[in-house]
Amino acid sequence: MFSSGKLRTAGLTLLLTAGTLVGTAGAASAEPPGIPGPAAATAALAGLTVAAEGSMDGYDREEFPHWSTVSGTCNTREEVLKRDGDGVETGADCAATSGSWYSPYDGDTWTATGDVDIDHMVPLAAAWRSGAADWTETRREAFANDLSGPQLWAVTDNVNQSKSDQTPDEWKPPLESSWCTYASAYVQVKADYALTVDEAEKTALSDMLATC
Repeated sequence: MFSSGKLRTAGLTLLLTAGTLVGTAGAASAEPPGIPGPAAATAALAGLTVAAEGSMDGYDREEFPHWSTVSGTCNTREEVLKRDGDGVETGADCAATSGSWYSPYDGDTWTATGDVDIDHMVPLAAAWRSGAADWTETRREAFANDLSGPQLWAVTDNVNQSKSDQTPDEWKPPLESSWCTYASAYVQVKADYALTVDEAEKTALSDMLATC
């Protein structure tokens, strides 16, 4: 008899309860809007300004107000969970009570929101180092809560934590088949907000786009 708990495999979450094995494989696959095709992403990358990264002087995550209220009791995190999940149901407070979430960075699917983080495709600290230090707080809040472009992704929590504030020359998703989409989205966010890239970052993005 199985004991209670949870096992994770690529693309499959196994829920073990009182002798019952329940699989939830690949139920959800939604992605954020606004991801360009490879050709458009390559052109956008060529148009980005190349400059050395700025300093972290003055940086604090609170400089980017995030998980702002979207409407009623729903904040940005809850909206992403609804947008990118499959079969998502929410309570009166807008929090998801059921559903499944596919993490494109590693190919795993989760059924508990505690296993899901909302990743900023271009990390807040990386944005600070590439131009956001000069923005108004209003613009930084818009960046941190952008639901209209490919900036916010529902992904496995520990994968998001391993990424932290690293740029593509320092960190890539463990699932190599996601590199094309990841680089395309990253470039689009940089272009949308007129953020710079450094040489190493640009080379890494170009290499990832070459996998498309």
